[in-house]
Amino acid sequence: MVFQILILIFGFGLLIKGADWLVDGASALAKRYRMSDLAIGLTIVAFGTSAPELVVNSIASYQGHFNIVFGNVIGSNNFNLFIILGIAGLITPLVVQSSTVWKEIPFSWGAALLLFVFANDFVFPQTAILSRIDGVILLVLFGLFLYYVYKQLKGDPADVAITAKQYSLSKIWIFIVLGLTGLIVGGNLVVTNAVELATAFGVSEKIIGLTIVAAGTSLPELATSIVAAVKKNNDIAVGNIIGSNIFNLFLILGVSSLINPITYDKAFNTDLYLLLGGTILLFVAMFTGQKKKLDRWEAGLLVLFYSGYLVYVI
Repeated sequence: MVFQILILIFGFGLLIKGADWLVDGASALAKRYRMSDLAIGLTIVAFGTSAPELVVNSIASYQGHFNIVFGNVIGSNNFNLFIILGIAGLITPLVVQSSTVWKEIPFSWGAALLLFVFANDFVFPQTAILSRIDGVILLVLFGLFLYYVYKQLKGDPADVAITAKQYSLSKIWIFIVLGLTGLIVGGNLVVTNAVELATAFGVSEKIIGLTIVAAGTSLPELATSIVAAVKKNNDIAVGNIIGSNIFNLFLILGVSSLINPITYDKAFNTDLYLLLGGTILLFVAMFTGQKKKLDRWEAGLLVLFYSGYLVYVI
């Protein structure tokens, strides 16, 4: 059992390092073609920090561990929203752009609501499943989100940092290949050992997915947002979380359900209620205290709510 725990930790390490290498390589490639820092942050960095969830879910879906699939995405989104944004907001009050308040936060809430409707199958409630058709719709909506990001960037001039790391093309591809390899190997280790540990401890895959796997795959977002908060880069701290949550719901669940239609355990509805309520709470926080700002006391509330939720789940 100790060996399995060590392998699980090693798997998380590979996931994080793999995501780091992938982001480094992809960012260097983007710099080579004069993409702006904003474009890189909203696309490559957001995808890079969500890559661990994508790999873990793809493997779990292929192997038929459906509670890991839903637990990882819903758990990661709750962890992102309450813990990562909460900690970042405790470090420094987070000023939020108007477009994030009126477009991206409501968009992420709508994505969670759509998952709730699709997964519960209100038309055929006896067969609650996220089907391949649902997956196609989620991926189409993800494409529309990317188009929205593209339109946002269209008028933004490429502001390429002079101090950006410069790599040769061969080194860039080495980073990308190493990153993808680390993600695939690490993801496989995480899924296999998480399931074995759940069995050994008599804990359900749902609980393992919502807690250990979700927190582990959210470590890249945690690192990114905390560093951004320390450097007072509010746009990255907030945008990373909201963007990652949208990626998780549309891209990752879309891909997972294409690999295998995913049977939904309605016990996850409670966790989805928390995600929907937390997103509304974040939206309301933009109008209480100082407008368009997540104050420290509001960030503290997010962390407090999640702590209570963890006690309930365990």
